[in-house]
Amino acid sequence: MNFVKLMRKILFLLSVAILLFASFTAQSKQKSKFIKVENGQFIRNGKPYYYIGANYWYGTILGSPGKEGNRQRLMQELDLMKANGIDNLRVLAGAEGPDGEPRRVSPALQVSPGVYNQDLLEGLDFLLAEMAKRKMVAILFLNNAWEWSGGFSQYVSWSENKPIPYPETNGHTWGEFMSFSGTFHQSAGGKQMFRNHIKYMLSRTNQITGVPYSDDPTIMTWELANEPRAFSNANKIPFLNWVNETSSYIKSLAPNHLVTVGSEGKAGCEGDIELFEKIHSSKDVDYMTVHIWPFNWGWLNPKDMQGTMSKAIEKTGKYIDEHLVVARKLKKPLVFEEFGLPRDGFVFTPGSQVTLRDQYYEYSFVRVFEAIKKKDLMAGVNFWAYSGIGKANPDRADNMWKIGDDYLGDPPQEAQGLNSVFNSDPTMKIVKKYNRLIKKEVSK
Repeated sequence: MNFVKLMRKILFLLSVAILLFASFTAQSKQKSKFIKVENGQFIRNGKPYYYIGANYWYGTILGSPGKEGNRQRLMQELDLMKANGIDNLRVLAGAEGPDGEPRRVSPALQVSPGVYNQDLLEGLDFLLAEMAKRKMVAILFLNNAWEWSGGFSQYVSWSENKPIPYPETNGHTWGEFMSFSGTFHQSAGGKQMFRNHIKYMLSRTNQITGVPYSDDPTIMTWELANEPRAFSNANKIPFLNWVNETSSYIKSLAPNHLVTVGSEGKAGCEGDIELFEKIHSSKDVDYMTVHIWPFNWGWLNPKDMQGTMSKAIEKTGKYIDEHLVVARKLKKPLVFEEFGLPRDGFVFTPGSQVTLRDQYYEYSFVRVFEAIKKKDLMAGVNFWAYSGIGKANPDRADNMWKIGDDYLGDPPQEAQGLNSVFNSDPTMKIVKKYNRLIKKEVSK
């Protein structure tokens, strides 16, 4: 081979190597935009990621161009949250229909099986686009074990053609409802409808940004459901199988995104910590969650909040610690992704005292801050729930939501303002303080 041919071959090989390197670098940069889990830690942009975020379930509705939407309010609230260091929002991807059901989010995203409200799809597009501008990320939950957004019970109703026994309506009890909702994991038709919904949502392309949902780094996590349970009357094996199958299916459609179950923890596994471990053992489940409701669980007495707050905080610490044992065993992050407390005196109005609630919140935030120092697996919190500049309707004697009222962090089955964190609350100063401390500690 003469010298000229040799040089040509060398130059050709160099050009191929450069192209391959450039391609690899581009792919690496694209992948680095997504939040990952490495050695039990969230990693964002190559650095550990800890956060104090919020539940903001109604964000998709505010983003809608329809009559229920309020994009001006949405953008203002995103700016307010960002100013307080919040960059992680847990959002309901959308409710199941039909509209007008008792205690139900309205409007619904999936009006009937496979039929979608296009305004709400545009609302989710808009929400994600605005969050991307602010470098915020979303945890999108796709289903719900409870009645307030349709979820399990609605899929069972569609599949089995049976009415939903809504709790505390027409003489129905919570036991009846939970038994009904618990049959979802054994409903072939209901599970297939939900699987179709997952494919539809994860195959969507954002009409504002042009980015496919499956390739959007603004989406941190796809969450199977809000508080999925086996429920005490149901066989736990179908529940476990559903978690594994669904997690695997989501990963096959969006391999760059994280997946989590949305569990409350031991309380959502019929008190079975081993079941909690099993539903998080799959390689397709990236991290673990716990939810804690001191008032609902009887840890906090509304008639003596001052006297029972220390007990509620103590029990919260023990509950988190019990689940951290499992997190360390599986080497996966643990997120305290849902917790809330009533305002002092069990009143609902903005401007009323939140001193006791703030004690509880600060304890929760400190747990994350301490985890950074210890390199432990408590990775973040999402308090329930941000209500921003919204206002409950003062004409509602029962404090319950009706169509046309402002959306608040309290879903329609709860008194409006019950667990709401309004932007005017001093709670937000504590949120800002600890987000600043966390970012400073991570940057060391």
